[in-house]
Amino acid sequence: MRRSTLILLLIFWVGIAQAQIRLGQSRYTPSKPVDILELNYSSPQKYRIAEIKAVGLATLDEVAVISLAGLRVDDEISVPGDAISNALRKLWGQGIIGDVKILVTKIEDNDIYLLLELTERPRFSRVEFSGVNKTQESELKDKIKIRGRVVRDDVLSTSQRNIRQYFVDKGFLNTEVKVIQERDTTLPNSVKIKFDVDTRSKVKINKINIYGNEEIADRRIKGRLKKTKEHPRMHFFRELASRISNTTPKSAKEAIVYRNVVSDEEVKDYFSRNFKLNIFTASKYVAKDFREDKDGLIGFYNSRGYRDAAILADSTYRHAENTINLDISLEEGQKYYYRNISFVGNYLHPDEVLLSRLGINKGDVYNKERLEKRLNYDPQRGDDVSSLYQDDGYLFFQIDPVEVKVQADSIDIEMRIFEGPQVTVNSVSIQGNERTSDHVVMREIRILPGQKFNRSLLVRTIRELSQLGYFDPEKIEPDMRPNFENATVDITFILEERPNDQIELSGGWGGFFGFVGTVGLVFNNFSIKNIGNFEKWRPLPVGDGQKLSLRVQANGRTFQNYSISLTEPWFGGKKPNALSVSFNHSVQRQLDFMGGNFDMEIGSFKITGATVGLSKRVTWPDDYFMVSQSLTFQIYEFNEFGTSFGLSFPTGRANSLAFNNTIARNNIDNPIYPRLGSNISLATSFTPPYASLNPNINSESPDEERFRWLEYHKWMFDASFYTPVFGSTKWVMSARTHMGFLGSYGNRIGIIPLERFVLGGDGMNFNNFALGQEIIGLRGYDNQSITPGRETRFDPNSTEGFGGIVYNKHVMELRFLVSPNPSATIFLLGFAEAGNNWGSYAEFNPYNLKKSAGFGARIFMPAFGLLGLDWGYGFDPIPGSTQRSGAQFHFTIGQQFR
Repeated sequence: MRRSTLILLLIFWVGIAQAQIRLGQSRYTPSKPVDILELNYSSPQKYRIAEIKAVGLATLDEVAVISLAGLRVDDEISVPGDAISNALRKLWGQGIIGDVKILVTKIEDNDIYLLLELTERPRFSRVEFSGVNKTQESELKDKIKIRGRVVRDDVLSTSQRNIRQYFVDKGFLNTEVKVIQERDTTLPNSVKIKFDVDTRSKVKINKINIYGNEEIADRRIKGRLKKTKEHPRMHFFRELASRISNTTPKSAKEAIVYRNVVSDEEVKDYFSRNFKLNIFTASKYVAKDFREDKDGLIGFYNSRGYRDAAILADSTYRHAENTINLDISLEEGQKYYYRNISFVGNYLHPDEVLLSRLGINKGDVYNKERLEKRLNYDPQRGDDVSSLYQDDGYLFFQIDPVEVKVQADSIDIEMRIFEGPQVTVNSVSIQGNERTSDHVVMREIRILPGQKFNRSLLVRTIRELSQLGYFDPEKIEPDMRPNFENATVDITFILEERPNDQIELSGGWGGFFGFVGTVGLVFNNFSIKNIGNFEKWRPLPVGDGQKLSLRVQANGRTFQNYSISLTEPWFGGKKPNALSVSFNHSVQRQLDFMGGNFDMEIGSFKITGATVGLSKRVTWPDDYFMVSQSLTFQIYEFNEFGTSFGLSFPTGRANSLAFNNTIARNNIDNPIYPRLGSNISLATSFTPPYASLNPNINSESPDEERFRWLEYHKWMFDASFYTPVFGSTKWVMSARTHMGFLGSYGNRIGIIPLERFVLGGDGMNFNNFALGQEIIGLRGYDNQSITPGRETRFDPNSTEGFGGIVYNKHVMELRFLVSPNPSATIFLLGFAEAGNNWGSYAEFNPYNLKKSAGFGARIFMPAFGLLGLDWGYGFDPIPGSTQRSGAQFHFTIGQQFR
């Protein structure tokens, strides 16, 4: 018994001694690394870290990984203990480690040697897509950006969800995204990822049901849902079939079958009362757009006096595989009116002045949106209540409308005003103008240091900077830093430059004509003084706001034009006086087309001219006006060509010295896509009355004498007006009118055969050359087709002049902005226009106009300028024809002013 007890005690003592040797002070080297987590937590020991190593790394840096663990050589730790646990948590928390163990490789006295055994997570080496186009693939790669990241389930799930949401936002609600992973053998520890996208068909809105509306009809409510629309064709036939046959079809195809039971009269009646074809907005369902449309719908009700209007419920439910129905339940509430409007806290201006500015009277329908505009900022009128104060320096002005009493259908409003101190502009600076010199920008700034703050001048400055064309007008933003204690404000205009130089390249081989094309270069921010500074060449010297234009145009041997011009907008550097100098040479040749010898020239017409002009801004009647004067000298040379203009001599020369005057007012907000404002100009040209100075010249004199020096006066009036419509800045109505008159100083000379008007077509001088004439476009008709003398122009026996002496033209355009991106501004338009051209004042009839209508598109790219394509239909016959002009396509380059 004693012997047995002794043996047991000996075994127990040996076991304790071995445990102490394993974790104690004695030297112990395990035969293989031991996982610290497997050690006995009931008997931890303190050690000094003598060495830390990491194994299993493929791409990560060993030193960096050890640093992330938070363990360092010479640190004293308990084994096992919190330091080890914390290290494990830190490594796991980085998300880049797939597996980790902390092992003990050796223990010597108080020193412990640690080994981090790691398994790296693989990384995404390449991302591919299937089932998408190139544009979508590029946008998706920018959206998910997972290349080079660690492969983790949450990253894949987020990417998969984002890709699906990308297509859901485009109306593909049934989109499925599959993830396929493959190991990339070309790179260590890498995975190729492929997203297989099946968008399926777009989910369209079959029908929108409106409930609870009594005062506003379904049609108007659906019209206010700007981006949430019923499928028009499906809805049209389904509603007809349901109404006529009392049967509800399940699809558009089935609904069309029911068309046989509907009479033409019923179709026309229903169409005129209920059907609205939506051109620009699809019927796809996008949840985000629907939420915005619901807010807009409540705002519409509020603007009609329904202050308490609310959407009680809305729901979507499947109608068919790719269609849904939408239900909206409304509570309109009562219609309210303004009753008493009072002001509190106004010391500078009496109630009567503020009420006049407000423009809302007792008894007007309650309109929250209009009230907000009239109080704070009304861009169309500009005379809101806030402008009364902020234009006088009261930057901190605040006005808060409070409904103090609501009784029956009437609301009493109390306007609580805080006027604040009068603020002075402390500093004005600019940022973002890397190419443009500071002085070019600063000279356009209207709000200056030391002045009282003026909101109108701030808005005007933004407009002037937009008009320069050097900066993105959508991103010009004033950063204002007001200081209430000092009653000052610091203003910084944040600018984003955009390319504004333009290149015009077009060309081809025109058969027997030869080379046909145009090469044009326009440098809108040129700098003469930096010609010697090659650091400023980009590719030519830039920065001083000067404009250099070079252009060569050719249509084989039949036509060539060469022009160069230079404009300095601030001649002298102190005032906005623009000095311009230009030179041009054009030649038009008549080849032997009838004889088949296309190399033989049988006639030519040349114009060589130069112009020097000076224009300046004026402050009366307001500072949107500009007055310009210029002097133009031109030489007209005819070689067997004079009879084409109705002259009695085929070969000869005429000269012209004209003094030109222009009075213009331009306050449009954007030169490319104007939304607000107008551009009105009256241009006149006068030559000296040569016949009065030379009594030997009269109506009986030979044409060589009468027209050696051209004698005339010309008047050109142009007006364009722009206003937003449909409550959106994307929709703009443009109304324009143009008219011109050519006159003489008496009957001794009469009206000259040159400088007349040619009308019709795209209004460009490219394939419809008309040297010595004023070219006017009229879409829907051939180039120059509405021009007196057109039929007999090249008849040598005809004495009729070519061109009109009076014209007028009127245009209405409805424009829709597709993309405001400065690198490619795109807008669509529908137009209706009318105009005519008369060869004498006796024939002039402003009501006898050639009418047309159509649609088109414009795209502005900084490198190429404004490019346009129009389809127009002419409703009237051209002179000499009995048939309607019909459909025409027109291509334009540049901003067509007339």
